[in-house]
Amino acid sequence: MKGPNFSSGEPARVLVMLDQPLVAEIVSFTLNHGVYDTRTAISVEEATPLLNEWRPHVAVLDMDIGGDRILEETQGPSGVQIPVLALTRRGDLKTKLAAFEQGVDDIMTVPFSPEELLARVLAITRRTYGGSPAFNPVIKLGEIEIDILNRKIKAGTSDLHLTPLEQSLLYLLAANAGRVLTRDEIMDSLWGVDFVAASNTIDQHIRSLRAKLQNGWRKPRFIATEPGRGYRFIPTLSEPQA
Repeated sequence: MKGPNFSSGEPARVLVMLDQPLVAEIVSFTLNHGVYDTRTAISVEEATPLLNEWRPHVAVLDMDIGGDRILEETQGPSGVQIPVLALTRRGDLKTKLAAFEQGVDDIMTVPFSPEELLARVLAITRRTYGGSPAFNPVIKLGEIEIDILNRKIKAGTSDLHLTPLEQSLLYLLAANAGRVLTRDEIMDSLWGVDFVAASNTIDQHIRSLRAKLQNGWRKPRFIATEPGRGYRFIPTLSEPQA
């Protein structure tokens, strides 16, 4: 399969197979830092036609929902193996070794840090196709600037010092801008479905993030509260919403 021509700005096509839409949005949002065109699928049945017809250059597959079943289909018609980054919620050595034996190029445990995911996809792309994909370290969301390379966040003229968890929380909210995320959705996306935490854990992290963003809950600048529902990211400062 012919690889992307990075010198001309041609994007590499990335297939993302995840059954968690919020996490899939984080992957797509993170890959905006590079020249990537992403499509998502929530099952093997949705992913298989995309592999055969869209012919992605890289596949990010959730091994826990059947990624292993379509690994053999990542063999392209020209005999070139599509590189695969595997995702799993099971971080034990046996699971990782089994994935490598099945033919994956790399593996990450969910939840993951956006910085690490981007670095691994960039490395896989570079190893497979040569050249260096264009990389934009800064993504702008209204007056928020996210510098993934240097792990820096700026809100207006203020530099923020976020913990890794706060940065992942900001990515999750920003990747789903305008959409209300429930506390359970945030918990499952950042900690995993099996994590058990106090009922106010999410609220505490939101309060901490808001304080650093100088975001009051009555007149929110970036993160709005939807009473009884959850939280919503506001991508601009121009017209604060209640």
